[in-house]
Amino acid sequence: MEKHIFKFTLSLILLMLMLLILTPYFTSSFLDLRQERENKENYQKLLEEQRAQKEAEEKIYLMGKFDPAQRDDFVLVPEQYAIDGNKMYLRKEALGSFLRMRNAAEKDGIELKIASATRNFIYQKNIWNNKWTGYTIVDGKDLSKSIPDGQERFKKILEYSAVPGTSRHHWGTDIDINDANPSYFKTNQGAEVYAWLTNNADRFGFCQPYNLKGSDRPTGYNEEKWHWSYLPLARTFTEKYKNLIKTEDINGFLGAEYTPEQNLINDYVLGINPECL
Repeated sequence: MEKHIFKFTLSLILLMLMLLILTPYFTSSFLDLRQERENKENYQKLLEEQRAQKEAEEKIYLMGKFDPAQRDDFVLVPEQYAIDGNKMYLRKEALGSFLRMRNAAEKDGIELKIASATRNFIYQKNIWNNKWTGYTIVDGKDLSKSIPDGQERFKKILEYSAVPGTSRHHWGTDIDINDANPSYFKTNQGAEVYAWLTNNADRFGFCQPYNLKGSDRPTGYNEEKWHWSYLPLARTFTEKYKNLIKTEDINGFLGAEYTPEQNLINDYVLGINPECL
């Protein structure tokens, strides 16, 4: 009996010694696993925060809520290439390609100048609000009086003017060439300019996003023969806009309460010439 007790006691002592020896190992391994898990969780949290920050910055850009003069990727349009010497900015790549296109057109006896370039949110908001209040006359009328119904007035302004936060001019990729008025392109000079652009602009990366509406483009703004988009950049921004911007993001201007009924993103931002998508 004593022999059995001795063996049991000895086994117990050995077991306790083993536990004492191995406990730091198991404890250390457990702590290492927990630390590794916490590191992974913190890393994933950091990645999520960086992704959210990047998306927020992209949304600010896509909606034009910045000053192009403060960005290194924008450049001032040289005065001699701007209508009336207006101070305008473009993305560097877009301006460079326009200047190459302008030089090619000049050899063919066609003069190209920029009538409008980057328009940020504030600029577009002033255009929109002035039409909304009647300060800017549209088709010879004060819309605040001729169209008192807000929903109908909203649609009328949309014929040619983008809602602030939805304009392609926010991106620094789009330009109005020579004259942003349909009547100009009915003149001989305007017709020659448009014919040259339709035959040659694609060689320099430019596309007319608002071509004549029809079966290929049933929604969106009316035809704008003056509006040309630099696709190497604009295609990317169009895709990002589709993925990042929601209807509830579009606000901060007069009549914004009518935005949800307009389907602005699908019908206007994406309602462009299929060749420009």
